[in-house]
Amino acid sequence: MATVQDSTAVETKPSYSDEKLDEKKSDKSVDVADSFKGDVYEDVRDIDLDETGRERPIETDLDIATRLISLEDDPTLGAFTFRMWFLGIGLSCFGSVLGQIFYFRPQTVFVSQLFIQIIAYILGRVLEEIIPGTGNVHPKLKMKDNWFWRFMNPGPFNIKEHVAITIFASTAADSALAISIFAADDLYYGIQPSAAVGIFTLIGSQLMGYGIGGLMRSFLVYPTYIVFPNLLPTVQLFDALHRGKKIILQKKRVKFFWLVFIGIFVWEWFPEYIAPTLVGISVFCLANRNSPWFTRIFGGAAGNEGLGAFALCLDWNYVGSGGGSMGALFTPLSTQLSLYCGTAICMIAFCACFAMNVWEGQRFPFLSQALFYLNGTRFNQLSILDENLRLDPAKLAVQGLPWFASSQVLAKIGHNLAIGATITHVLIWYGKDIVSAIRKHRAGQSYDPHLSKMKVYPEVPFWWYIAMFVSSFAMAMSTIYAAKSGLPWWGLIVAIILATIFLPFVITVYAITGFSPNVMSLIQMLGSTMIPGNPQANMYFTLYGFNTLDQARGLIRDLKMGQYTKLPPRVTFTVQSLGAVVGGLLNYIIMKVIVSTHRVILLDVQGNHVWSGQQVQAFNSNAISWGALGNILYAPGGRYWIVPFAILIGLAVPIPFWLIHRRWPKANADKAVTPVLCWTLGYLSVGINSSVFTTFSLAVFSQYYLRKHRPRWFRKYNFLLSAALDGGTQVMVFVFTFAVGGGSGKVTDMPNWALNPKGNPDYCMRLT
Repeated sequence: MATVQDSTAVETKPSYSDEKLDEKKSDKSVDVADSFKGDVYEDVRDIDLDETGRERPIETDLDIATRLISLEDDPTLGAFTFRMWFLGIGLSCFGSVLGQIFYFRPQTVFVSQLFIQIIAYILGRVLEEIIPGTGNVHPKLKMKDNWFWRFMNPGPFNIKEHVAITIFASTAADSALAISIFAADDLYYGIQPSAAVGIFTLIGSQLMGYGIGGLMRSFLVYPTYIVFPNLLPTVQLFDALHRGKKIILQKKRVKFFWLVFIGIFVWEWFPEYIAPTLVGISVFCLANRNSPWFTRIFGGAAGNEGLGAFALCLDWNYVGSGGGSMGALFTPLSTQLSLYCGTAICMIAFCACFAMNVWEGQRFPFLSQALFYLNGTRFNQLSILDENLRLDPAKLAVQGLPWFASSQVLAKIGHNLAIGATITHVLIWYGKDIVSAIRKHRAGQSYDPHLSKMKVYPEVPFWWYIAMFVSSFAMAMSTIYAAKSGLPWWGLIVAIILATIFLPFVITVYAITGFSPNVMSLIQMLGSTMIPGNPQANMYFTLYGFNTLDQARGLIRDLKMGQYTKLPPRVTFTVQSLGAVVGGLLNYIIMKVIVSTHRVILLDVQGNHVWSGQQVQAFNSNAISWGALGNILYAPGGRYWIVPFAILIGLAVPIPFWLIHRRWPKANADKAVTPVLCWTLGYLSVGINSSVFTTFSLAVFSQYYLRKHRPRWFRKYNFLLSAALDGGTQVMVFVFTFAVGGGSGKVTDMPNWALNPKGNPDYCMRLT
């Protein structure tokens, strides 16, 4: 089996890095990174060429580590400067406030790391010019060389400051999961915990995963095969902006980035505002505008309207990694082929179940996330709970069990299939690699060229992470009782154990394939089994079982980015921890303001153009369906018994591929990413789906054609192109949101015309 799927695949023979290590076992003083002369922003190096003198494709994990990411480092550069603290704290506050506002928007938008990275660079360069210090080029602002002025402005805005600011602010910009609980409690149950309980719940739940993730870094961060494909555009942008500035090729790369960035910023105003038809051009819907089935199969430019088969999407907001895509230009081809094979199965399954009226699907919308009565109206969740917000069997007998749209049931099945497949997939394909990585770490071997460069910086002691975990656990144990969550002490411990067990499996798949399995449904299911009939306890069980894992995933990803960019580990630890705390506190304040000000709108099913409670509604619906009704809806013999049973089925999915690979190694069965294949059974169950065909075409063009037949262009520009397209698009979305999209409190609609019709933008028949 390849160590890394497809584009990052390592053959079964020893990798180049292993060979280098074997050569150097007799002389540990020699740095592994010294084996790779030159750097990635140079035109061509010996390491880029094959035996014929032609550039070879990027194929192995070591190719990515040494041919796409710079090994250059200057340990004298400081990260803890005034500029870093000023911009880090400032952008953390900005990002957390903006992220919480976006949480309550009709269309889910996230504050992206690329957006923060670009803004931080622009502001960092401004501060470089205007702040007095030892490194300022202006005579009037140049100060004597002492520690204070070196702290204020040590010279050019450097990569370590930039990376630290980006991690600081992007950590704060993610809306904390605890906010969903507080908002749901306030809106649906009339519960408002004290500020102290809310704040300590946020801090404990945000930092607990950091403690667990840090303890596993030896095999989830350090090894070369832990790649994180979604980091490559970000890291290459750091390299382009800060390294090799005197080299002509690097100047061309920077110019290329800014030209693409500006171009996509201008273009995105058309599909996003002026001409929404460009979001999904469907020839089939243009040919037949009055067929519900044409809408279901070929529509998709409007939310929850169709599956988007063969539609052409010209909106990078959906084609790129910021939308529903996993990242057409950087996600490994094997992952994307698995995804789109699964997507084809998804389309067939959705249509077949609806046509055959499976689970009474024709009574409900084709695509929907809500709960329904059998007559198709929205289910009243509070109508089945008693005064203690627990299931009342008598009321349930009157109301009846709720129903899901058939597509939503298939989505839940797919998610659980993926959870089971993830466990087996990691064990049979990567188990030996994980054990080997742990053994090498204990033996003190520098088995990664970037890790060997990091040896000059003090590592974060294990006791720092242990102390963080213990203090977070103490806060969590105190607040579950102070908040009257209904979660017993042993429930908290079980939730944390589950997060710890699943973390290596989730990270391994995520780091190698670019796909992150979502285990939330499994956590909710187990919580409903252990603490039945209690939606409040289920929400808190999910908080500490899923959010702990998700926070650990974020820490591990950022630690890898620090390793790639040579940010000292203690700096990464500091800015991550502070970012989580600052972000959580501001999330809480903004949530309280929005909920109290817009309560009626947030409770409304539709919301309005500016505010919507859709995310809170979805979180609460899951708490009801699992926490209150899990042992009825999903029990053996229950209406949706297949949903939890899918986990067991998923455990078996990778095995046939493994057996085929053992019997016929050339059949490429090892390239199938089975967790992705399973998960995509529900890939099209929500949102705008018109980008699927376009994204697939771009993935094949980039990850197959360019990678194999234009390897030099691919190495120099492919990931930088992805960063420019994503960054320019996300900056445009930010400007659009506050200029005309309602972020400032006022919506300015574009007048209707041929490319902005009433109804669905792609001219498909309107279904909802």
